[in-house]
Amino acid sequence: METLLVVPVFTIAVALFAVLILLHFVPMGLWISALAADVSISLLNLVGMRFRRVEPRMIVIPLIKGTKAGLGLNVNQLEAHYLAGGNVDNVVDALIAAHRAQIDLTFEQAAAIDLAGRNVLEAVQMSVNPKVIETPTISAVAKNGIELKVRARVTVRANIDRLVGGAGEATIIARVGEGIVTTVGSSEKHTDVLENPDHISRTVLGKGLDSGTAFEILSIDIADVDVGRNIGAQLQTDQAEADKEIAQARAEERRAMAVAQEQEMRAYTQEMQAKVVEAQAEVPKAMADALRSGRLGVMDYYSMKNIAADTEMRENIAGNPGQTK
Repeated sequence: METLLVVPVFTIAVALFAVLILLHFVPMGLWISALAADVSISLLNLVGMRFRRVEPRMIVIPLIKGTKAGLGLNVNQLEAHYLAGGNVDNVVDALIAAHRAQIDLTFEQAAAIDLAGRNVLEAVQMSVNPKVIETPTISAVAKNGIELKVRARVTVRANIDRLVGGAGEATIIARVGEGIVTTVGSSEKHTDVLENPDHISRTVLGKGLDSGTAFEILSIDIADVDVGRNIGAQLQTDQAEADKEIAQARAEERRAMAVAQEQEMRAYTQEMQAKVVEAQAEVPKAMADALRSGRLGVMDYYSMKNIAADTEMRENIAGNPGQTK
């Protein structure tokens, strides 16, 4: 009895397993959905997607949406884009949005934009609804040395034809910042910019900043202008401080040279005084030698001593005139 029950249970289990495998390789639900939407796709083609490692749902659902929207898409296009690593659903949504907005966008263009790493649906939406890019606070200095801090809002619209290979938002922000710095820097006074901030917008907009980018600039609006530091005065102060330090260094150098020269002169004076003392020490020796040799007599010696004493007395009297009284 038990053996008779095991055989039917085993048979049912095998049958269920076979059905599950069949349903995995043969997506009947997607095939029925495609038939209900009047999308021509064979069951064999869906099975072939499994072997080509393509998820049938990622192809059939976008194909149904595209067909209902009136787009002339085929399975091979979507499957090729999927195998290339693209987002099929996003591309089809972008094509539907472009078709509704009457924007000329082909499947090849949308696929190229998607494979380039850009969000093609967001690009189409930006073509219909322009985006506002707010720049960071940009510091610029007028000719009178006053710093101005400017923030701008740039309204851009995506350019579908330049999305592949075109520069992004960072380039737009950098170019607008460069234009603001140039415009403020060419102003004679910062008050000129404060009185007419739209002059910045006109000047920057006239430079063709959207050239080579994936966007078309519609307008540049100055959101805020603040007065910053007096850069000119600060630079002059820093320059004056630097000049003072240089002058002090040069004066210290001259003082050190003078001190060194004074020390050298003192050493030279000491050296000369030593030589004088040395020469004076030779005088008694020379006189003794003269007395011994007879070149100098005793009377001559006493006469010389009297003259020296008289000379010393006169010098003392000349140096102390009060002692003559």
